[in-house]
Parts: sequence; C-alpha cells; structure tokens
Amino acid sequence: MLKKPFKEKRTYCFVDASNLFYGGEKSLGWKIDYQKLFVYLKSKYGVERVLYFGGVEIYKFPYDYLENETVPIEDLDKYLEILLKTESNRLSDAQVLLLERHSNRVSFFLKLKEFGYKLYLKPVKSYANDEGEVKRKANCDVDMAFYLMKEKDNFERAVILSGDGDFLPVLKFLKQEGKEIFIFSRGRRTAKEIRQFAGGNFRDFEYLKYLLKYKGKKR
Repeated sequence: MLKKPFKEKRTYCFVDASNLFYGGEKSLGWKIDYQKLFVYLKSKYGVERVLYFGGVEIYKFPYDYLENETVPIEDLDKYLEILLKTESNRLSDAQVLLLERHSNRVSFFLKLKEFGYKLYLKPVKSYANDEGEVKRKANCDVDMAFYLMKEKDNFERAVILSGDGDFLPVLKFLKQEGKEIFIFSRGRRTAKEIRQFAGGNFRDFEYLKYLLKYKGKKR
C-alpha cells in the first residue's frame, strides 16, 4: 500500500519553544524566522494547525490557572503597557528595562498569533536551586504531551519541533496508533533515543538555515 503524500494526511505541528530555543537558536547561531517556518510547515507537510508551547513573564499579572488554558496574551500586553506608563517613575532603570524586555517578548507572541500559531503559554516561575541561586522556569513538557494525546484523533501525522527525550513514551504510543511522526531539532542537541525513534523522519534545523533564517526587517 502506497503512503499518502504529505498534503493528503491531516497534519498537526507541536512546538516545544524552550527546547527549540536552547537546543535550536542558541546552538544554531542564527535566529529562526517564525513566519517562514509556519509557511514552510504548511507548504511542505500540509500542516493544518501549529500548537506552540512556551513560557512568558507576566510580572504580577492576575492570571487564573483554573480559568485559563493559556495566558491571555492581549490582556497581558495591555497590562504591561499600562504598567510602563504609570509605574516607570517609581521603578529603577533595571526594572524598567526588564519590563520593556518582557513587553517586547509579548509583542513577539502577538506576532506568532498573527502568523497563525495557536499559543499555549504558561507563566514563568522563579525558584531557588540547591545553591540558593534564583532560577526561572516554565516547563511545558506536560502541557505539550497532554495536547499530543488530546488531539490524537484529529491528526494522522505529527510534526514535533523538539529533541527532548521526555516525549519518547508519548511519541512511541502515537506511532503504535498508526500516526506518522516527524522530528525537527538541532542534531547535536537531540536526545539519542529521539534520533533513533525518528530514523529517516528526523530533520536537522541546520540544513534548513537557507529557508528559515531570520534576516531582519526590510527597509
């Protein structure tokens, strides 16, 4: 029996933003153009939905975990805008710079939404490690695994943008259920078991540089 071509299989894409950044952009040495990425996924693999899982700094924004499945990014954008206008005089230069950085990141998420990404954003949390250092984290692995299972009856093929080995049990189950799985990641930063699992369906971001590199705004 012949395999259906890419465009004939219902395809969803799942983006692990943290892994994509630390295992992707940071090690690649070049920035990913997320609009080009979205267009590429749709044209090459027939992707219908791109689900993006990541963390966002909310700076005391009143977020209700029980009411929301994701941080309402438009509301957060307005909240930070008002905060910068009303509180700048009371804050230190470092705090203002931090707020502006958070606001710029929110603008990036708004752009993703405009491009067509479905956002699932969690607040970044602070915690102290064993050495007493303050770390920030928004682990979205469980969220992404949950939606891989929740949406499994809605796709025949899944394109996974992550090289995190923690996803292997879910991916193995999906493959056993007859789902076709493609993995996009940075080769040297991809878990060995994920590379073995993907086999010929592994795509190294390094080889997509000419297609997906962000070249900055056109003047």
